[in-house]
Amino acid sequence: MKLIVVTGGVLSGIGKGISGASIGAILKASGYKVFMQKFDGYLNVDAGTINPYKHGEVFVMDDGAETDLDVWHYERFIDVSLNKSSCHTSGKLYEEILMKERKGDYLGQDVQIIPHFTDLIKSKIQEWYTDAEADISIVEVGGTVWDMENEYIVEAMRQLRQEFGENNVVFVHLTYLPYLAATKELKTKPTQNSVRALRTRWITPDFLITRADADISEAILEKVAFFCGVPKNHVVPAPTVESIYQIPLDFAKRDVGKLILDQLQLPSDKLDMSAWEDLYINIKASIEELHVAMVGKYVWLEDAYYSLNEWLKVAWLHQQRKVVLHFIEAEDIEKNGVDVLQDMDAICVPGGFGERGIQGMVMAAQYARENNVPYLWVCLGSQIMAIEFAKNVLGLDDANSQEFLPDGQHNVVHIMETQKSVTTKGGTMRLGTYPCTIKADTLAREIFWVEHIDERHRHRYEFNNAYREQMEDAWFVVSGTSPDGELAEIVEVKNHPYMIGAQFHPELISRPLRPHPMFVGLVKAAMEREG
Repeated sequence: MKLIVVTGGVLSGIGKGISGASIGAILKASGYKVFMQKFDGYLNVDAGTINPYKHGEVFVMDDGAETDLDVWHYERFIDVSLNKSSCHTSGKLYEEILMKERKGDYLGQDVQIIPHFTDLIKSKIQEWYTDAEADISIVEVGGTVWDMENEYIVEAMRQLRQEFGENNVVFVHLTYLPYLAATKELKTKPTQNSVRALRTRWITPDFLITRADADISEAILEKVAFFCGVPKNHVVPAPTVESIYQIPLDFAKRDVGKLILDQLQLPSDKLDMSAWEDLYINIKASIEELHVAMVGKYVWLEDAYYSLNEWLKVAWLHQQRKVVLHFIEAEDIEKNGVDVLQDMDAICVPGGFGERGIQGMVMAAQYARENNVPYLWVCLGSQIMAIEFAKNVLGLDDANSQEFLPDGQHNVVHIMETQKSVTTKGGTMRLGTYPCTIKADTLAREIFWVEHIDERHRHRYEFNNAYREQMEDAWFVVSGTSPDGELAEIVEVKNHPYMIGAQFHPELISRPLRPHPMFVGLVKAAMEREG
């Protein structure tokens, strides 16, 4: 087994996921099949019930697993669809251990962190490395090496190094260099302390990635190398850059992939980063701006809609346009009206839960429909699109969703039949990849060019078919459905340049080198409107 372990120090949230994913992108561009996993210390079984304000957007995989955004970074950088085996929390591991204990699998034993938890982690890594038929597996340890809840995860990684050897297990440690404004310098002491903390766990890092919000000089890299006992060419600068898609190129220029492959005793002579270089050329050439309104419930925290925000930007980059996202709180539209939307080239309404801000989203939908502004509505957004149309075109003033008005007379959105008996919250929505059949002669067919697609979902509520005939007679088209025709997957409005909503989440399968067709369509419609 060839394994790369990514750990963090000083602070969490400084880029372990993107750093590991960038290494994965380089290894894939070197001709290797890469698999990636993350082990997190928190006790939630998965990320599905964590508030996006606190933890960022929930990411959903093909098999329905709900994970955090790091796994999304993995998928988009190595361009591989992963599964539930790529994200493990302490909660999930505890659950498995305790179920085994109750079944009697450990009869006569004291069940302990070591060896039972550490052995379980090692088995997860080895099992899925084999199942994925990977050449190299990259494992990220969440948080920092100081975190109490990560102690046994770090210990499992140490044991793997001892069992397989340093030519099979490489440690990459990410740290932060704070900038001291008073003396105008980056400080290396936190990095030194972080490496010392790792060594107290009997792990010596092979590579250091140094994050900073300022340029990192060669002198700083030499100082870090000297005090941390790491070769100078194994200390990699990672300053904040204009685009995260520059990072694989920056790492490649520092021979990160080659040096890691050399330690793993694997050939390193097939690197081809041309696709990433082409993307970077588009980034640098994207000067002309287009303005997009993101009207939602959690807009003040960009991570809550991170994947949607990112793919809107990337789709524009492929057309050499720079998108400027305007995050607009739906409740502000309720208070102040829709004037804030007047200068927008396009509008997007993302997913969410709960009644707060719904009327503001409905007002945004009406504005976009009546003023021919291209817009894309995702999950909750597509339901809002139906509610607005029923209110203002069909004249059903009390049109609503069963989520917000359980006993409403005209709930054009209602709970799915399969969700009616659900009483628990975690992992019980309609999750994962489901097929969609697209009708001919629709905007959706023009966007996708195929009849059948597979998309990822995360929802409980669905368009109410009792209103389908009435709304379609008024030019509200259900253009994509489940194969049996029962579930509305895509809805659109005729005689509008680009008014389309998806019950699924197109942002979950979009890639930097292959943006999703719905985002590309929005870009083209906005450019045509701009003239």
